[in-house]
Parts: sequence; structure tokens; C-alpha cells
Amino acid sequence: MTTSAHAPRTAGTARSGMPPVAHRLSDDGTFPNSRLPAVIYPAAVTLPDRDPASAFERLFAQHGWTGAWRNGVYSFQHYHSTAHEVLGIYAGSARVLLGGDSGVVVTASAGDVVVIPAGVAHKNLGASADFACVGAYPDGTGPDLLRGKPGERPAADRQIARVAVPATDPVAGRDGPLVALWAVG
Repeated sequence: MTTSAHAPRTAGTARSGMPPVAHRLSDDGTFPNSRLPAVIYPAAVTLPDRDPASAFERLFAQHGWTGAWRNGVYSFQHYHSTAHEVLGIYAGSARVLLGGDSGVVVTASAGDVVVIPAGVAHKNLGASADFACVGAYPDGTGPDLLRGKPGERPAADRQIARVAVPATDPVAGRDGPLVALWAVG
């Protein structure tokens, strides 16, 4: 997603006004994907000049998404059967494939947030040299790493079905759009 012309807010704070974009990604035979949509929040956070990653770490932890790490997105297709994942882009941009080969390509840029439901395949298709993100998971969960290989399913499908829908949106908390989008699946 691209940055917006919204009036700046205090660095490190969530913005409002830009609606999230939801992508529903069906099982493609290799990747289970999810009944829950992947959700992209364009220009979700005004980033400080110094240590922009910390803005996402604080925001996500405030809303119960923890286990934060800093890195990038793998350049191979993969998914998690044990946790939903949130990515906060704090530098550069990347083209990310969601949902497997027949999925959707999104461009995520600094300030954007991407929420990936358990089971949804994702892959970095190419990024700027400075691309970096913070990842986190709903409290009490953590990721496994599956690649869509033969033999992963149906055990992965059973595991995904057991992953609870989080009570909070990683950007906006209990009243955030993710809560409503994922309430109906």
C-alpha cells in the first residue's frame, strides 16, 4: 500500500481514516488459506524517525499481539498453522504474495500493517534494499513454519481450525475493524 496524504499525528501513533483492505483467500489445494480475510491497513502508523520498529512493537503489545521480532518476509511460500501473524512495515517496501500462486499481490510500505490469518500462504516477491518489518502474534500463540509440502495436511487443517480468533485488532484494539471482519469469518 502507499502512504497517504493524511495530516501527520504524533510519531509512533496509529492513524485513523484509511479503511483496511480485506482479501479473502480460498484453499488452493496446496495452501489451506483461511475463511478469515487477510487485512491490509494502509498508512496505519506514523513512524518516528528514530527506531521506527519500536512504534509497531509498542502498538502491537498494547493490543495483545506479542512475541515481536524484527526482520523481513521469507522469499519462499510458507504459512503458519498455529498462529495468526501481524506485520508492521517500518522501512522500505515489498511486494508480498498472499494465498499461494493464484492469490493476490500486495505492496506493503513503511507505515502499513498486514494481518495474515493462520493458514494463509505468504511470500516476499521482491523488496527495496531497506525493507524491514516487525512481526507479532496474538498473546499465547506462536508460529510454526509450513511450506505447502505433501503430508502437511490434513493435520495442518485441524491445527488451523483450533486457532482462536483474537479478541483485539493489533492496530486499534477491541473496537478495531479486524474484530468485526473476523467475527463473521
